[in-house]
Amino acid sequence: MHTTVTLKAMKENNEKIAMMTAYDAPGAAVVETGGIDLILVGDSAGMVIHGYDSTVPVTLEDMLLHTRAVRRGAKDTFVVTDIPFLLAHMDIAESMRAAYRVMQEGGAHAIKLEGASQEVMQLTERLTAGGVPVMGHLGLTPQHANVLGGFKVQAKEEEAARQLLKDAEALEAAGAFAIVLECIPAQLAEQVTKHVSVPVIGIGAGAHTDGQVLVFHDAVGFGTGHVPKFVKTYANIYETVAEAVETYVTDVKSGAFPEKKHTFQMNEDVAGRLYKGVES
Repeated sequence: MHTTVTLKAMKENNEKIAMMTAYDAPGAAVVETGGIDLILVGDSAGMVIHGYDSTVPVTLEDMLLHTRAVRRGAKDTFVVTDIPFLLAHMDIAESMRAAYRVMQEGGAHAIKLEGASQEVMQLTERLTAGGVPVMGHLGLTPQHANVLGGFKVQAKEEEAARQLLKDAEALEAAGAFAIVLECIPAQLAEQVTKHVSVPVIGIGAGAHTDGQVLVFHDAVGFGTGHVPKFVKTYANIYETVAEAVETYVTDVKSGAFPEKKHTFQMNEDVAGRLYKGVES
């Protein structure tokens, strides 16, 4: 299993980091089997699992439920869990309590905080000092999509790009062990990656980051919603599953399922006595 130390060593050795989301035990198990370095229990669960149109409705209890399931499915992979909407901006004691619960009750190895506000920086410092590894998240931060005007590329202009670079420096100084960059120009992501000493993991941020992260359902084609431009889909599980369900329905209605091999039998003498009892 990786640690914050081995992940930093991967950056230093120019070894790419592969990260993917998971939300349940079977998904976590298959991701771990595939050799993933990091699992993110993302609040993207709100969209791909619960059917919301954003991450905003996701609660701390939701994240705890998903994290516990992922830890049961992937016992040997470093797991990072999102702190959901607004919890990083509450009273510091409440924010610390949320992180405590994710680590102790959920079993996560680290947490992820979105943005670079003063509250996030202070919380990152406090959590790191308390022994909680913190991953930062800059660029398109889905919890702030309503403020940002939707899910679109960030930091395309010079002033915003310079501010993002400063924010990355500040997160590193506050103690973040890694930073996710989402939906920003590739040139800026490359500069940030070179500028900070912690691993930078991109999603829609080009090829020159220290690693990549994708949403599991996007990567394997198991969803019905919009797939972002930056996603590479490696399978089409949705069609496979839909075909399986259609075949099952056909078999049930035609009587082809269940076959004898799918059923249980009792001793014929016992069955015979039962029949006689019913007839009498």
